[in-house]
Amino acid sequence: MSRPRTVIVGAGFAGYRTARELSRVSRGKADITLLNPTDYFLYLPLLPQVAAGILEPRRVTVSLSGTLPHVRLVLGEADGIDLDGRTVHYSDPEGGEGVLPYDRLVLAVGSVNKLLPIPGVAEHAHGFRGLPEALYLRDHVTRQVELAAAADDPKSCAARCTFVVVGAGYTGTEVAAHGQLYTDAQVRGHPLREGMRPRWMLLDIAPRVLPELDEHLSRTADRTLRERGVEVRMGTSVKEATPNGVLLTDGEFVQTRTLVWCVGVRPDPLVESTGQPLERGRIVVDPYLRLPGRPEVFACGDAAAVPDLNNPGNFTPMTAQHAWRHGKTVAHNIAASFGVGERRPYRHKDLGFVVDLGGAKAAANPLGVTLSGPAAGLVTRGYHLAAMPGNRVRVAADWLLDTVLPRQAVQLGLVRSWSVPLDTASPELARVPSGPERRQEAQACSGPGAATAADTGAGDSERPGDEPAKDQPGGEPAKSRPGGEPHKAPGPVKRDDVPEDTPDTPAEGDS
Repeated sequence: MSRPRTVIVGAGFAGYRTARELSRVSRGKADITLLNPTDYFLYLPLLPQVAAGILEPRRVTVSLSGTLPHVRLVLGEADGIDLDGRTVHYSDPEGGEGVLPYDRLVLAVGSVNKLLPIPGVAEHAHGFRGLPEALYLRDHVTRQVELAAAADDPKSCAARCTFVVVGAGYTGTEVAAHGQLYTDAQVRGHPLREGMRPRWMLLDIAPRVLPELDEHLSRTADRTLRERGVEVRMGTSVKEATPNGVLLTDGEFVQTRTLVWCVGVRPDPLVESTGQPLERGRIVVDPYLRLPGRPEVFACGDAAAVPDLNNPGNFTPMTAQHAWRHGKTVAHNIAASFGVGERRPYRHKDLGFVVDLGGAKAAANPLGVTLSGPAAGLVTRGYHLAAMPGNRVRVAADWLLDTVLPRQAVQLGLVRSWSVPLDTASPELARVPSGPERRQEAQACSGPGAATAADTGAGDSERPGDEPAKDQPGGEPAKSRPGGEPHKAPGPVKRDDVPEDTPDTPAEGDS
């Protein structure tokens, strides 16, 4: 008798954990296939350190074939699910098409950048959901500082050295914290005009930084950012983005060439294409993470609205901590359907949160114990090393080198602005000229008008996880960790394009 076929779509925190755990507990009683557009698992919580030049890109990528030896890896992106025919249709990296039949299916497709109907954002902002976006941001920031150092015009210099981050959740806070340190280090070698320094601005419509966390962590992060020179402006967001700056909701116009969009995420468009009941964009499942009426189909991670048994009537937030645990529960329930073990409902206990603020600074509350400063920094890095499924020695080595050697501020030029548009359903892939297009154009429903009443509440799972974002710019989801261009980046334009009555003074501004 042939072994039952299990197809897992997506290798994020939930999908990777499902594959690894199922391979272990099924005891060879299942054929496991993992469909993913890349051959690696991305450890999202450390992505800001890639953008800041602390970690090399490969440090945060864990080989799927190297760590999942009993799992068949198929490179490709799912284009559609035939639930009645029990098949998954996909496109491979070279434009070919394929079909994967299944007896058990796991939807762990994750999330994509959430857009709000704000003019100009889709055209001039970049997200922070995948490795290509982190590499692009590193190059872009490096280039802007180098161009500013050589600029003769004070206004041009100031604009290039102004970096606006929208969203004061996990990702936005860490990007701004690490970014300020990175550019400060860069200008020590390339001084700017007298009296100028890089300006990082963090915007959020929420009343405080990290609004999804307790006030101690929020105050710690806010204090660290302000002491470092980051301009934190709460209750403020972007009203319009233009090629040479952003208009804020308080009426101020900020000249800048950099707009980083970290306001949250929404489930992958593939979820909606299944035609199953949704809860704020996520597919509804039972406590065993199965689709109602289809016991052979499971969903987990950001794609699933999982009942929170500890808080009846609610669903578990879109966080890495939950996604990682979802994967383990799904693996055991699939194995139980093969006769190995018993099925179990999903329950959880929060382990706490960690926020890396760069250098020796961090904010953390492991198991409810509030920490800040160097102690929190040690706990945060220790947590990440423990949570990573690979590359621990290499990551630790990079951290050690960063403490004793200056960072290399160079442009690699590997990812161009048009390769990482904000309105993409595949943030893990950089677009290539004349490359095969994914389902995204037809199904992503993205763009300045992408957010609907049902959509704007979707959360961000940004690193292995984030809570649903607010329906205003800047409400990025909470991330609990365990554990084409068509769109150009903001670039210099003629001064004539700026409204005469807009001030030149700077203002402030994460999957």
